[in-house]
Amino acid sequence: MSSYPKFAVVGHPNKGKSSIVASLALDNSIQIGNTPGTTQVKRGFPLKVDGKVVYELFDTPGFQRARRVFSWLEEHGDVSADKRADIVREFVFKHKENNQFRDEVELLEPILAGAGIIYVVDASKPYGAEYEVEMEILRWCGQPSMAILNLIGDEDYREDWSRALGQYFRLVRTYNPITAGHREHLELLESMAQLKEEWTNPIKKAIGVLENLHEQKIENSISTIVDYMVNVLSFVHTENIKDEVLSQEEEEAAKVAYREKIIRYEVNERASIERIWNHNNIEKKEGALSLEDVGLFSKESASIFGLSQKELIVTGASAGALTGVGFDLLTAGHSLFLGSVIGGVVGGVGAMFGFDNLYEVKVLGQSLGKRELSIGPMQNLNFPYVLLGRSLYHASTIAKRSHAVRSDLDLNNNSFTEKIMEASMRKELEKLHGKLRKSDEVEDELLVAYKKVIRESFRQLLD
Repeated sequence: MSSYPKFAVVGHPNKGKSSIVASLALDNSIQIGNTPGTTQVKRGFPLKVDGKVVYELFDTPGFQRARRVFSWLEEHGDVSADKRADIVREFVFKHKENNQFRDEVELLEPILAGAGIIYVVDASKPYGAEYEVEMEILRWCGQPSMAILNLIGDEDYREDWSRALGQYFRLVRTYNPITAGHREHLELLESMAQLKEEWTNPIKKAIGVLENLHEQKIENSISTIVDYMVNVLSFVHTENIKDEVLSQEEEEAAKVAYREKIIRYEVNERASIERIWNHNNIEKKEGALSLEDVGLFSKESASIFGLSQKELIVTGASAGALTGVGFDLLTAGHSLFLGSVIGGVVGGVGAMFGFDNLYEVKVLGQSLGKRELSIGPMQNLNFPYVLLGRSLYHASTIAKRSHAVRSDLDLNNNSFTEKIMEASMRKELEKLHGKLRKSDEVEDELLVAYKKVIRESFRQLLD
């Protein structure tokens, strides 16, 4: 017998069963659809941490012929409570090869094998007595059970549902798999731990494991962001110069290569963040955050960072003339994250970045008969904060995204209305940025301080 708890997620078709399994299993590969019958066979989804299963959830088809199943059970007469599970087991055995009751057989099998019951209803729809036959069948199975109220629509009939469900199930809880975060996940697990005494310790242990896993993911994300920032801000692109005189075409091609490398750094950083949080193959709506035509270095949008000219307001001039650090990103009158990070200190509001003053371009002297063109590192004082803002927004959005969500990831509204960095934190950031602009070696203590600032900012965005 397995040492970890198992739960069969069951109910009427199209009530969010697969979404709940995906949310609790932290698995966005689970097929979810709006059409009844998307799930046709039972399938187990074990949640593994460090190779060990902490619990397993079974996604099951919805009830299709509940009345006929219950009629078959009742035909056996007045069966005592301790014998009812045997009658259900007999039904499954006799109809195993009967296509007519395929869905019922599939959903009952894991329960009869010892899985707890999680019955899912859509509490945005009115309660109906037709659901009682399903609940009676589940009661005959004799397994510990709870009901989940899932609000799929805008209406709320939880009070009616709770009165009815309370007569059949030990616990009734509200859980929306689309909006539920880490805390709601753990709270539901705490309820599941109450269903059976033998499950209490394993589930409490699972909660501790998931807490540790969540913290590990946060730390891995922070390390990924810091490594990304250091790599981008210290990056220098070099190319051999073919002719004695550097042509404009050669210089422009090298600049393009430099920009493409920085964009590639961001693409890889985002992919790493998504892997950390087990969000794979997500389709994205990036709009202003696109890395293509309106990406970091877009002239067409009058912005080198994929933000429109209307949105990007810079305090001060370009890097060569800047004596302090500051710009404010404004949308609909609200001060957003990037502006809060930097704060305004220099006059000249409205000055845009100089597109060609972002990075150093040098022609290095003769070396072994070769001359080299060197581009970088990035010199603009504002650039690190734009990159950091984009990275923190993406990472926090991914970290908070439920594994039940199947819509595209919308990165268009990259707005943080709260101030998340104090002046002392910005100073720590600027110390590292200054070192990287000079291509100086960065001390471990500075990286530790930098990571601390990123950690505090990231955690605020997760709260």
